[in-house]
Amino acid sequence: MYAIVEIAGQQHKVQKDQALYVPRIDGETGAALSFDQVLLVEDGDNIQVGAPLLSGITISAKILEHVKGDKVIVFKKKRRKGYRKKNGHRQQFTKIQIEDIQL
Repeated sequence: MYAIVEIAGQQHKVQKDQALYVPRIDGETGAALSFDQVLLVEDGDNIQVGAPLLSGITISAKILEHVKGDKVIVFKKKRRKGYRKKNGHRQQFTKIQIEDIQL
């Protein structure tokens, strides 16, 4: 059984007991979350597709930790002008675990 759910503006394919990284979500470590923007649910041979969302289906999850992603280097240069700029960026993520998919 799996579902496609929208979390923080991104679509994720989730299954029960799966851990995944999503963009930063406010909340304490160990806090319970609930997502109701479900786009698709597959349960064996039964597939339900929303138009655009399914109603009455919720995904419950738990926050495991808040982490930072790998550093991305942003380097800008203009040739023959002596202009060089180097910046780094680390995206913040939240690791969540899917507890249950309630139909």
